[in-house]
Amino acid sequence: MKVEQISIFIENKSGRLAEVARVLGEKGVNIRALSLADTSDFGILRLLVDNTDIAQTTLKENGFTVNKTEVVAVEVPDEPGGLCKILQVLDDAEVNVEYMYAFVERNAGNAVIIFRFDEVDNAIAVLNRKGVSILSGEKLYSL
Repeated sequence: MKVEQISIFIENKSGRLAEVARVLGEKGVNIRALSLADTSDFGILRLLVDNTDIAQTTLKENGFTVNKTEVVAVEVPDEPGGLCKILQVLDDAEVNVEYMYAFVERNAGNAVIIFRFDEVDNAIAVLNRKGVSILSGEKLYSL
C-alpha cells in the first residue's frame, strides 16, 4: 500500500516553517508526521497530512513549490532491533532505500517508519512476502 506525502521546497530563513504550519492549520489540515532536510539555502519539508489535496492546493496558493510523492508506511515493534529487521529484509532483496523517517504511535508500542524507495512496487512485494505490516493511508492518518 502506498501513502501520499507532500514535499515542500522552502527557503532556509526564519518564519518559513511557521508559515507552512499556519496556512495548513487555517485550512484544517492535520500534520501527522514530518521530516526536514536542509542546506544553507533551502530545505525540503516532507509531510504526511490527513488531506493531501487540500494541503497541496493551499500551499501552492501561498507561493510554495509543492509536489506529491508515494511512500510506504511500515509498522514495526518499538524495540531494539526492530528497524534492523526491516532493513535486513530490504537489503537481502537488494531494495534501495532513498530516504526514511519514523515516529512512534501513541500508546501502541509500535514505531511507524516511512520509506521512499526507488522501486516502490518491488519493495511492497518484498515486504508483503516477509509478512511485514504495511499501513494504508487511512490507518496512518488515524493514528
